[in-house]
Amino acid sequence: MQTPDSPTPDSALTRLAPTMGLTGPQQALMDEVLAFCRAHGADAHALFMIEGDAGTGKSLLLNTLFTAIQHAARGRDADDPLHGSHNCLLVNHPEMIKLYRNISESQPCLRKKDFERPTTFINHMAGREQRADIVLVDEAHLLLTRSDPYNRFRQDNQLAEIIRHARIVVIVFDARQVLKFKSLWTDERLRALVAGYPVVIRRLEQQFRMHAHADVMDWIRALRDGELRALPAPQSFDFRIYDDAQALYEAICQRNAQYGLCRMLATYDYPYTLNGRDHFITEGRFHLRWDRAMPQARLPWAERADTIDEVGSVYTIQGFDLNYAGVILGPSVTYDPATDRIVIDPARYEDRAAFTGRDGVENPPAVMARIILNSINVLMTRGVRGLYIYASDPRLHARLNALWNARQAVPAAP
Repeated sequence: MQTPDSPTPDSALTRLAPTMGLTGPQQALMDEVLAFCRAHGADAHALFMIEGDAGTGKSLLLNTLFTAIQHAARGRDADDPLHGSHNCLLVNHPEMIKLYRNISESQPCLRKKDFERPTTFINHMAGREQRADIVLVDEAHLLLTRSDPYNRFRQDNQLAEIIRHARIVVIVFDARQVLKFKSLWTDERLRALVAGYPVVIRRLEQQFRMHAHADVMDWIRALRDGELRALPAPQSFDFRIYDDAQALYEAICQRNAQYGLCRMLATYDYPYTLNGRDHFITEGRFHLRWDRAMPQARLPWAERADTIDEVGSVYTIQGFDLNYAGVILGPSVTYDPATDRIVIDPARYEDRAAFTGRDGVENPPAVMARIILNSINVLMTRGVRGLYIYASDPRLHARLNALWNARQAVPAAP
């Protein structure tokens, strides 16, 4: 019997383990990063940045890379430049750090203490004379770009502080997953930060998570820019629009019984307060609880069997795979029939903390809309086998249903 703390057979514990195996391009990139680390160990600072959209295998590459670095650091080859080096992997996402630490239990060269939150690392290293040799950062787009005393970060920029306390920094980064003003990154800011250091930037292009044709990915990318296109023809990837949120949930429950790892997700458009009480999302017949914070749980939210009875947010699902994702686009995601485009209404977005720290930001309303579109991008790129969508806004609801009805007349793709 599966318990809330039992992983599913195709869990992230397996999919991100360093035994998973890399593709040829991923292996070549990992070898390049290892060579970079060996070549720049005596430099004051050096940075290697790996870019890529959601689902391109960034976390798997990073975890496999870190395992190789720690194997060399704790191995017997004293001639290896990595031998004896002090290294760590930083993870800003509290659900992801659980995953990395769980994976480390099966790797002799890894320790749970090798994985830290960025603020913990920065505050620990502040005032110390020594530096880490190599620091890897997963989900670097979540790093703070301004002081945040509430989260015990009092300096100006987390990446700048990490570089200050390390010789070599390797980050994975996706600008389309920035979710807060306090983590607002621009190309100009990033270039200014690393000016004068040896810097290499590489990009992962191949989509591994979603077993979908390119037209599905193109549709999602268009939507994250506000554009509505005709729905892709039927194919092996199960992509559907639902007229009723309860029917969508029932379908997700059926898929979960078949495959496991199927969950409901929603944009942050429904009230949620960290006050120890349950908060619910209601859409017609549909009435289900928001995800509950359980920091003591061994498994992350996406991996726990009991969370089929909850709706996940961008903060509990970012970085994780699902077999099927049922996504509710809430009231902030509206539609303008005159332009046939998505229109974002930030006033309807309930994650007000995402909008704090706007001082000095040009065109805050546009940035607010981009943050919400980024969150939609995160939610809609979770499913390996399928994606089901329901829209709350009446006009968007009607437009998506019209697109769905038009697609139903198209023959299935081979």
